[in-house]
Amino acid sequence: MKKIITIVLLVIGYSINAQSVDYNLSKKGHVAEGYDVVAYFSETAKKGSKKYASEHDSVTYLFSSQDNLDTFNETPEKFVPKYGGYCAYALGAKGKKVTIDPETFEIRDGELFLFYNSWGNNTLESWLSGSTEELKASADKNWKKLN
Repeated sequence: MKKIITIVLLVIGYSINAQSVDYNLSKKGHVAEGYDVVAYFSETAKKGSKKYASEHDSVTYLFSSQDNLDTFNETPEKFVPKYGGYCAYALGAKGKKVTIDPETFEIRDGELFLFYNSWGNNTLESWLSGSTEELKASADKNWKKLN
């Protein structure tokens, strides 16, 4: 009986602390490679600082200022990157989770989309030059399968 109670408590504890989303985390464990997710909404990619850190959904976000940290803490869900911070184009076009370049992003319909950009392959350009709404619908569908 003690074993059953212990197992149940462990499962409940894990469920409470578990992330609800599979986030694309940097090697240091930060969302968006440690960039300030609030700054993106001002059309700026800014590196965050450990001085201004917040945890949401069991992952760490970094910010470039106290104001941005406070803004995030008021309504964190508003600033969480789509698809856990994985490349939106790769999810839509190929159904794959791909890391991102934190300086390649788009704000669309009040949501933050991040993209891969390396070795001459800027997927934001591909996202914008294709049928963006179809890619987004495909990414949404693929994310449900992969997450």
